[in-house]
Amino acid sequence: MIESEHLHYLEQLSELYPTIGRASTEIINLQSILYLPKGTEHFLSDIHGEYKAFSHVLRNGSGAVRKKIDDVFGHTLSTSDKASLAMLIYYPQKKMELVKQEEDDIDNWYRISLYRLIEVCKTVSSKYTRSKVRKMLPEDYAYVIEELITEKQEVLNKEAYYEAIVNSIVELGQTEQFIIALAELIQRLVIDHLHILGDVYDRGPSPDLIMDSLEKYHSFDIQWGNHDIVWMGAAAGQLACIATVIRTSIRYGNLALLEESYGINMVPLATFAMDAYKDDPCERFVLKDTTEEERNQKETEMNRKMHKAIAVLRFKLEGQFAHKYPEFGMENRCLLHRIDYENKTVEIDGTIYPMTDTYFPTIDPEHPYELTEEEEEVMQRLKSSFVHCEKLQRHVRLLLKKGSMYRIYNGNLLYHGCMPMNADGSFVKVELFGKEYSGKALYDVLESYVRKAFFSRDKKERERGRDMIYYIWTAPNSPLYGRSKMATFERYFLDDKKMHHESKNAYYHLLDKPETAEKILKEFGLEGERVHIINGHVPVERLAGESPVKCNGKLILIDGGFSKTYRRKTGIAGYTLTYNSYGLTLSAHQPLDFSTFSVKDEMDMVSKREAVEYMDKRILVGDTDYGKRMKDRIEELKGLIYAYQSGEIAERDG
Repeated sequence: MIESEHLHYLEQLSELYPTIGRASTEIINLQSILYLPKGTEHFLSDIHGEYKAFSHVLRNGSGAVRKKIDDVFGHTLSTSDKASLAMLIYYPQKKMELVKQEEDDIDNWYRISLYRLIEVCKTVSSKYTRSKVRKMLPEDYAYVIEELITEKQEVLNKEAYYEAIVNSIVELGQTEQFIIALAELIQRLVIDHLHILGDVYDRGPSPDLIMDSLEKYHSFDIQWGNHDIVWMGAAAGQLACIATVIRTSIRYGNLALLEESYGINMVPLATFAMDAYKDDPCERFVLKDTTEEERNQKETEMNRKMHKAIAVLRFKLEGQFAHKYPEFGMENRCLLHRIDYENKTVEIDGTIYPMTDTYFPTIDPEHPYELTEEEEEVMQRLKSSFVHCEKLQRHVRLLLKKGSMYRIYNGNLLYHGCMPMNADGSFVKVELFGKEYSGKALYDVLESYVRKAFFSRDKKERERGRDMIYYIWTAPNSPLYGRSKMATFERYFLDDKKMHHESKNAYYHLLDKPETAEKILKEFGLEGERVHIINGHVPVERLAGESPVKCNGKLILIDGGFSKTYRRKTGIAGYTLTYNSYGLTLSAHQPLDFSTFSVKDEMDMVSKREAVEYMDKRILVGDTDYGKRMKDRIEELKGLIYAYQSGEIAERDG
């Protein structure tokens, strides 16, 4: 007899599989899928608004598309023909527009290109079931593509059969649309699942376009980065997060992102800044990595004043936050009351430092963290713009739906920042609202508060959630930050470079010890030979000889400088990682100047691929998390069949 609770579950399962035949067919289908090669996972990190680089890496699959072309055609195509075919797959519309201007016999080029694309498509689709491929096919051309990429044993003259289909496509004037459909299908089939290990936002100009792309992407997840979190806090209406997002955007010359892409009304801040700082040249508030000569004098002056105005607002709001939550240990970021205006100095950690600028017309030395009436009005109007921005709210909802503080996927632990650790390798204990957390529990509770900021029905919990987002952005023991302090004040106002230093958490000094990764993996329930930590956040200084592979191969750092800001240190344009049925491969990409990038030049990212871990036996779907769930379903279906055969559940009309 089957236990009543399990029998109840099987009765529910019988609604999906009402007969022995239907249940048996599903078991056979699942069993066959288990023996297919696992799909390719693609890992990116710290994209920082570099949409063009992100888009290109997504299109070429970190070199996976070019590798498939090499696999298919070997020495039968020249290097230039392979490059041309690769560019057709990456940018089909643009490539065809160029070819039409130069090619005399365009129909013949169409035919050749179709045959080549079909061959690549056959190869990249071979690891998937027909059912899965069918679901990926564009609706208008699904039947024809399926005919072309499926081997048909019953057709005696295959060449004539395929030629007839291709000729019909050309004669009906559908070639361009069909080529686009095939190219996009290849891009999709090459990468089964995308992992983004944080920091879509800040520094680069177009994180919104990256988010727009992800909205349409077939399968992905995101591990929140500290720069993503602060934008999420701004969208939730947390004032310190709003001030931080605006300050960073101005600092990196990205006001257009706020004003044009997201429609945030910056007029209140501009009007206030031009009035409050009208007599101040704001010389310390230059824009980073932006040539001032490119801007007219009036625009430069306004940007600098806005920059200073929002920076001061940020320091005030951060001070309010630190006083509100003394247990967070952020008192050392309250520096406005330590300024000696008469002597133009500031006291930090018991030492007096000369300041380069003490012109603060909106700061009351007696109450330095209070906002003036005008500042309060500016912040409330900015808050209204952020919380009512439909596009930003949509993007943040995507971050909430697809994102998390960490993720465990096929034996790999993915996170953006660090595991806060003490020098002895123990996990830092962090007190939050009267309770102590460390290790995995710290990650879990912080994620719960992020979600409360948006979804809690309790007003107090919602406010705590919003404030916790700011904590995650900047607190020393935040897993997404992992530094002793955020030295923004010091970089603006002190010439002493030693005070600009932000000490890293002990985690980063322990990465050469294998036991560090083993301890963290065990904390998250991962043990064995083929488990890893995949980590973003801190750029790998390749120029200095640093390796991205740590802890005897157990930990892989994949932030290599997607953002132009970091390339002086890294010397490359980012790392990406792929995990296919043969193992883990790390790609170091050389910079490609997308400001002058042209499809016509057929320039691709030059990437050095290195095997991190190569499997002696090919990894199958059955070895993955998805495969384990399928095996569980097979056992459930076997139980259902037994219930049918024993008469405890009656078959239904199929």
